[in-house]
Amino acid sequence: MKKSKVCNNNEPPSYQEATAGYPEMDVQFAWDDKNIRRTFIRKVYAILMLQLFVTVGIVCLFTFCAPVRFYIQTHPSLYMASYIMFFATYIALSCCGDLRRQFPWNVILLVLFTLSMASMMGFMSSFYNTKSVLLCLGITALVCLSVTIFSFQSKIDVTSCQGILFSLSMVMLLCALTLSIVVPFGYVPWLHAIYAVIGAILFTMFLAFDTQLLLGNKRYTISPEEYIFATLSLYLDIIYLFSFMLQLMGGGRD
Repeated sequence: MKKSKVCNNNEPPSYQEATAGYPEMDVQFAWDDKNIRRTFIRKVYAILMLQLFVTVGIVCLFTFCAPVRFYIQTHPSLYMASYIMFFATYIALSCCGDLRRQFPWNVILLVLFTLSMASMMGFMSSFYNTKSVLLCLGITALVCLSVTIFSFQSKIDVTSCQGILFSLSMVMLLCALTLSIVVPFGYVPWLHAIYAVIGAILFTMFLAFDTQLLLGNKRYTISPEEYIFATLSLYLDIIYLFSFMLQLMGGGRD
């Protein structure tokens, strides 16, 4: 015996009930949603490109300009100041949802975050030779382009692979803990190489994951209101990928 659904006259009609018999309304809503998603994607990539241009500029300045390179290498307190600013702005943008959606504070925090992260990457790059830095920049750009094309074209849903990402993160954490214990007794190159390889693979997968969240055509998506958080996630994926490439293939200065 089938149970009849109890109707409440005061309950507002659902979207399907309201648009029943009006297929053109369904098409209009779908079209509007696609337009919002396209605008969201363009905004995120426009901000991301500005962040990357600033970062590459600072990395090149710290790497190629000898007086600047000498100054920052002899003043490590600048790195600590950048790290404190990075950590504070990252916590604010990640944990305070209302703040990262409130203009202009979200933009101000993102600018400070970008400058601090770019300074940290420039400081780290200054200890590697210029050929290594350029090579790692090129490889990172190529990997990012390949992952972006894959995410746009592939039917594989990377957003459903949280278990794999979590497992790799735990392996990477164990490698980091092992390194921190072993390094005081002597540097182990092969262990550091394994750590860098796992890190590069992990953040390549995170880049695909965050790109598909941005596109909104897979199981999990990100709201178009969260353009700052989406930009932050993609930027961090690319920066960490570059840093692990530098650790893996970078050569120290003579």
